[in-house]
Amino acid sequence: MNRSGKDFLFDLPGRYRVHVQGYLRASWSSQLSDLAITVQQPVNQQPVTTLTGEMRDQTELLSLLNALYDMGCPLIKVERLDALPTIENSSR
Repeated sequence: MNRSGKDFLFDLPGRYRVHVQGYLRASWSSQLSDLAITVQQPVNQQPVTTLTGEMRDQTELLSLLNALYDMGCPLIKVERLDALPTIENSSR
C-alpha cells in the first residue's frame, strides 16, 4: 500500500517512454519488446534514444531496463504515459 492509501496494480499493461543516452538502431525494436525507437542527436551532444510503447506489466518494464543496462545504455528518464490504475478505479 502506498502513502495515499490506494493500492496500485503493477500487473496491468501501460504505455511507457524510456530515454537512454546513446544510439540504438531501429532494428533493436524486436529484441526490446517491439517498442518504437527514435534517436535525436543535438549538435555537440551525445545521442539520446527514446523507446515508446505498450508494456504488459511492470515485470516487462524491468526486463527492458535490465536489457538496456546490460547494453551499457545510461538511463535518462522513464515515463508512464497513461495513469497507473488503482484497485479503486480498476473495476470501473
